[in-house]
Amino acid sequence: MTLDLFAGIPVTDYATALPWYERFFGREPSSLPNDIEAVWEVAEHRYVYIVQDPERAGNALVLSYVDDLGDRVADLARRGIEPARRETFEGGATKVTFQDADGNEIAFGGGPG
Repeated sequence: MTLDLFAGIPVTDYATALPWYERFFGREPSSLPNDIEAVWEVAEHRYVYIVQDPERAGNALVLSYVDDLGDRVADLARRGIEPARRETFEGGATKVTFQDADGNEIAFGGGPG
């Protein structure tokens, strides 16, 4: 069974948000369905998209658990994106949270290795 997952992030202004997300993902969108939406395939059958929706902007919470957390955080720093928050939990798991201009949170989590 294939599972396609789409995680949506509402933004206030698509044209303003798009460059930040291109830097965040390190590339242009995988798909541009219309003039207020952009989609990135982040893993096979798993997508994150932004959509202009001012009334809902700033409330998204997206978390991906990865096995290369340190590398991802370092890559983002090289692209000028710094974490808003870093948390370490009992057992050594770490969560690193980034925020866009609207306050939407995109986090990466990883284990102690």
